[in-house]
Amino acid sequence: MSTGGRKAMGRKAMGTKAARGAAVLGLLAGLGALGAHALGPGTVLRPPAPAEAGTPFQDWVRRMEAKGIQVSAGLWDLQTGKALESHQPDLPLVPASVTKVVSTYALLRTWKPDFQLETTVYGDLQNGSGVVKGDLVLKGGGDPWLTTERLFVLAQDLKRLGVQRVTGRIRLDQGAFDTQRYGNGWENTTSDTTPPVLPLSVNFNRDDRGAIVTDPERLALEVIGRVFADAGILVENGGGGGATRKLLEFKSPPLRMLVQDINKFSNNFMVEMLVKRFGDGSWPRGIAKIQAFYKEQFGLGPDKIAITDGSGLSKNNTLSAKTLGIILRGAANDFEVGPEMVASLKVIGGEPWKLRIKDPNLARRVRCKTGHLSGVTTVCGLLQTPDGKQRVFAILLNGNPHEDDAWEQVSRWAN
Repeated sequence: MSTGGRKAMGRKAMGTKAARGAAVLGLLAGLGALGAHALGPGTVLRPPAPAEAGTPFQDWVRRMEAKGIQVSAGLWDLQTGKALESHQPDLPLVPASVTKVVSTYALLRTWKPDFQLETTVYGDLQNGSGVVKGDLVLKGGGDPWLTTERLFVLAQDLKRLGVQRVTGRIRLDQGAFDTQRYGNGWENTTSDTTPPVLPLSVNFNRDDRGAIVTDPERLALEVIGRVFADAGILVENGGGGGATRKLLEFKSPPLRMLVQDINKFSNNFMVEMLVKRFGDGSWPRGIAKIQAFYKEQFGLGPDKIAITDGSGLSKNNTLSAKTLGIILRGAANDFEVGPEMVASLKVIGGEPWKLRIKDPNLARRVRCKTGHLSGVTTVCGLLQTPDGKQRVFAILLNGNPHEDDAWEQVSRWAN
């Protein structure tokens, strides 16, 4: 990935579908399990006893609510699912970027960590001549990591096939996605946070300074043309036509690497590219498939997974602390894709990912995903107490919170 691009960004199946569902649901069953959402007959949810007045947790909640902040928060034992402390854990609130936990786990579980997206190149390569007669067409497949450096690798792959000259032009095929370029609900949030989403997008649709471009196809053609010239492929921009023969399928990095960048950098553009591809080119279909996944695997209906995008940019999204806790606990106990999902979370201390909280007492004991919008601060993840106990936690604050408001309680839980 290019330095400019980085600065600009912020598994074999377990068996039948029914067997996979049973395996995941089994993680949540039993005494005090996190969820009571369609977990089967006889499942009993045992919430924690109401905290006594004056406990640090209740004092924290009262201070938040005194400032007009709505709170949905909870801490659960990772192994048993027993609720240890919570306040309005079922209250749906705007989640901001912790929505990416919901999206990326569904993608990992469905596609698997080694899944790759393809950019396909078509052209009429004349045998033994090195000449592509007519146009060379690049058909986008939703690869969100098509950077200058990786386009140079694509050019080298074409040269190994014998391509030296293109008599026509470079053309882009964006037919894999519908014409919707911005997600639902983005009109009520920051307009400059995420570029337009097209199935063939170069350098995250940002220029060398990191600014979002208004004409992403022009950017793509300029970068591809420059890369091809540097690689020694001459594009003559002459007559069109041709491009009927598939020359190359250029694969993206594996999904596990994409998910790591999405969650550690909180990259809105990358996850929305994947959600559209998940929906065969449609945002609504992609979101519907995510919701169907959680309904089938966890018994969490669309009322619990109430999202309109994959990144959390929309303020129309709502999730509760308990919903996030159920998903994180399921992911952490998922042998098939859990290690990749947990590794994608930010770690307090010990790695170079950008995170403002640098409490040395929490170093490498908290793995988390944070979220921020105007009036919204959220954090969820996994933590380990000093005596080695592992917990799942989620805090959603809506109103006028400060980031420290959430981390005050996370620090208390971790210690």
